[in-house]
Amino acid sequence: MDYKDTLNLPKTSFPMRGNLANTEPGRLARWTERDLYHRMIERNKDKPLFILHDGPPYANGYIHSGTVLNKILKDFVVKHRNMSGLFTEYVPGWDCHGLPIENNVERELGAAKKDRTVQEFRALCREFALRFVDIQREQFKRLGVLGDWDNPYLTLLHGYEATIVREFGRVMETGSLYRGKKPVYWCAHHRTALAEAEIEYGDHSSPSIWVTFEMAADARARIPDMPADKPAHFVIWTTTPWTLPANLAITLHPQFEYALVDVGDRVYLVAEDLVETFAKDVGLGEHRVLCTIRGDALEHTHGKHPFMDRESLIILGHFVTLDAGTGCVHTAPGHGVDDYVVGSGYGLEAYAPVDENGCFTEDVPGFAGRNVFDADDDICAMLDARGVLLGRRQISHPYPFCQRCKDPIIFRATDQWFISMDEAGIRERALSEIDRVTWVPPRGQERIRSMVEARPDWCISRQRLWGVPIVVFYCEGCGEPLMDPKVVFNVADIFADLGADAWFTKTSRELMPEGTCCPACGGGEFRKETDIIDVWFESGVSYAAVIEARYGEDTITDLYLEGSDQHRGWFHSTLLEAVATRHRAPYATVLTHGFVVDGEGKKISKTLGNYIPPEEIINKHGAEIYRLWVAAENYQDDIRLSDEIIRTLMDAYRKIRNTFRFL
Repeated sequence: MDYKDTLNLPKTSFPMRGNLANTEPGRLARWTERDLYHRMIERNKDKPLFILHDGPPYANGYIHSGTVLNKILKDFVVKHRNMSGLFTEYVPGWDCHGLPIENNVERELGAAKKDRTVQEFRALCREFALRFVDIQREQFKRLGVLGDWDNPYLTLLHGYEATIVREFGRVMETGSLYRGKKPVYWCAHHRTALAEAEIEYGDHSSPSIWVTFEMAADARARIPDMPADKPAHFVIWTTTPWTLPANLAITLHPQFEYALVDVGDRVYLVAEDLVETFAKDVGLGEHRVLCTIRGDALEHTHGKHPFMDRESLIILGHFVTLDAGTGCVHTAPGHGVDDYVVGSGYGLEAYAPVDENGCFTEDVPGFAGRNVFDADDDICAMLDARGVLLGRRQISHPYPFCQRCKDPIIFRATDQWFISMDEAGIRERALSEIDRVTWVPPRGQERIRSMVEARPDWCISRQRLWGVPIVVFYCEGCGEPLMDPKVVFNVADIFADLGADAWFTKTSRELMPEGTCCPACGGGEFRKETDIIDVWFESGVSYAAVIEARYGEDTITDLYLEGSDQHRGWFHSTLLEAVATRHRAPYATVLTHGFVVDGEGKKISKTLGNYIPPEEIINKHGAEIYRLWVAAENYQDDIRLSDEIIRTLMDAYRKIRNTFRFL
């Protein structure tokens, strides 16, 4: 006898097995056929509004588990808010300009790129971006994410490009926009300036060297007990020998005591607190301190450059520390932000004898045409031959790398367009708005606050082709830039009809209002700027292009939801642009989630062999298991993903499913 036939078991057509990988596509097709998204939001059209603004992913590749996590979390919010009786739309968007897309197109073209015109190259970039918009859109829909997928916002659409230019014009109206020569992150591989959000830090091996600068007579005269019969030297320490050709100064701390150290045949000046460390580092041998002098007593004196025919000015700066080195800081205003800031106060030029390819110019005899990093060893050898190299060792230390090509970047002073953080009070207003916004988790508030407090002026120009141009014209007669917002807004109107390609197909005169002339010299002939605008500015104005265009200019978005890396990315750029032009943050609440890591908490990458393609999980287990993973994890921390975790979730899913089946 089969005893199960004697039991009063439930009878249901709800199957025991989900068979999700096979049944989900049909379910999604029915949702699309029934227009489920619009039916969902239409039900609440007269209810209170709740706005979640989608941050635009790059349209340059296939989605990964990080983008899966982000999109599913947003889908949870949209569906929950709608089920709670709020009118909550979801308008997805994509970043379609910039270096990532340009890189991919260059790789596809190879050597053939040189045969393409600017317009042809931009057309290929557009095709590439739109291809991946379509690919990613289908991948996101496969995850069960509901949204207005047929009407996304794309930064390459004419209307969006026009908004970018209008917001650029509004920033110009504030007086915050200027062109200047300052050190910026520079990628020699891509030959362009980079944003801080395009930088990642990794270990880098560099020569750590101690170099002497002979004291000039004016410095010797300031120091008591200076031996008349011995040469005297300032001693600097640096991990970037290649920046020495650009040295214009040595920075001392005004309040530090500096010791004159006698080593027998000569004397060295270093910070008193670092004498013994310095002696050990360079193997100084027998030495004694003759006297001490405060740093500010040596201001405006000079040292002699160790191999260039010029003197280095002794200046003062509070950024000098006693953590390492000698307390005498090698200062090259063209190759460092601190150096530039302190040097500007003394009228020093932002001198950087390095070209766009990261090679020395003719200003550096014996090294012209050499890559700066490749020249480090030869520079050290030259210093040694001249008797000015006191010590050398190789060290590994954190260094900025280009996020795209993974090459080490250089700090290089070039002429760029900047938005001043302080000229019109952007920094002050941004810090005030940060305190008004709700940050989830709360630690995000201090993170972005510290970034805004310390950040330099915003470099918004890029030396690339695929993007929206910086709408500035230069007078052919006197060379002055035409800083006229009315001209910028006129170009924006043209872009609204023809797109940003009009910048490359129309003449300056065709783009400018009739009768425009140079306010400096009265000339009427102009040339166009060749740089494009930072893509972080482009995505940063999405609140204007999408939210304000949809709901009105006074609208503040209820929620921005992205990964924690966006504190220095999208959250940051959109905050700065909004406070510059609207005097307020564009969002009320910012929620951040962690990164996806493997089962052991390690970074996921294909090279480490721990990368699981989303389609592999979906095709094997179904998208619902992905959604269960997102729901089960603490999104505020880094989220682990592995085959074992997926198997555990499968067991949980079976229990949930069979509970429903029994009910």
